[in-house]
Amino acid sequence: MSTADGTDVTPDGAPGGAGGTAAAPEKDPAANGAAGAPRRGLAARLVGRAGGTVAQVLLVLVALFWLVPTFGLFVESLRSTEDNGAGGWWKVFSHPAQITTSAYGSLLDKPDFVDSFWNTVLITVPATVLVVAIASLAAYAFAWLEFPGRDWLFLIVVALLVVPVQVALLPVAKLYGNIEVGGFKMYGSITGVVLFHVAFGLPFAIFLLRNFFAAIPRDLLEAARMDGGSEWTIFRRVIFPLGGPAIASLGIFQFLWVWNDLLVALVFANTGAQPMTKWLQSQMRQFTGNIDILAPGAFLSLVVPLVVFFAFQRYFVQGVLAGSVK
Repeated sequence: MSTADGTDVTPDGAPGGAGGTAAAPEKDPAANGAAGAPRRGLAARLVGRAGGTVAQVLLVLVALFWLVPTFGLFVESLRSTEDNGAGGWWKVFSHPAQITTSAYGSLLDKPDFVDSFWNTVLITVPATVLVVAIASLAAYAFAWLEFPGRDWLFLIVVALLVVPVQVALLPVAKLYGNIEVGGFKMYGSITGVVLFHVAFGLPFAIFLLRNFFAAIPRDLLEAARMDGGSEWTIFRRVIFPLGGPAIASLGIFQFLWVWNDLLVALVFANTGAQPMTKWLQSQMRQFTGNIDILAPGAFLSLVVPLVVFFAFQRYFVQGVLAGSVK
């Protein structure tokens, strides 16, 4: 409709028409809420606020659940054979007088157990150091050096990952039996066990470190080369510090694998070179376990890997998470 001065107005009094501007309709708060993000209910809000606490509680419960067997083994090692045969380890809470360290004293007095412990150290430490050192250098070569047949050689390394250990036991045993230098026999010796672990640990180690080293920015290596750095200097000053978490993770994995190995020790280690795993297996009786020896021996064999893991867990976590966040 028009007013007396000729201005068109809408029925509600707002100017309009061809020459005017129509007023924007008022927004309905209810309609706006429906078009936006849906409102969360009370239960959803409570779950969201308690999510962090609930997750932490669940993680603590899972960790305690996984530690129950270890704690039970430790308690069993602190009880006598008669007490272990009379009831479960949890009875120590109602009878704390059962706790004794006599089993550890008897075990450490056995020269063959002490020898097996040092044999385990002599097998595990060289096998871990050699795998980490050789794999680091080979991974750097596969990642950043150009040489003929590099890709084919790396494919061969990847193919070796699927070769099971059991396939090589008999061929390597025959090979060791034919190797004798100056009266020293490879078969049954600590050296033979170490070399076997190194050979089967290298494919996975090279594959793991090569993929990690390849993710290092090329500009860092080019800058080092422009400054006159040799390949050895680049590896030592650039690759090795940046690849520390991955190298530490590999070292932890290799240490745990070799320390807990039984199969290779059963085949290649004689009595004088047997590690703790083989010695503990030899203490098994036909119808029952020699619990007064097995419990403290198994717990002592467990302590060293736990110490190594917790000592390097920071590097282990960094290596596992490497590349997950850009």
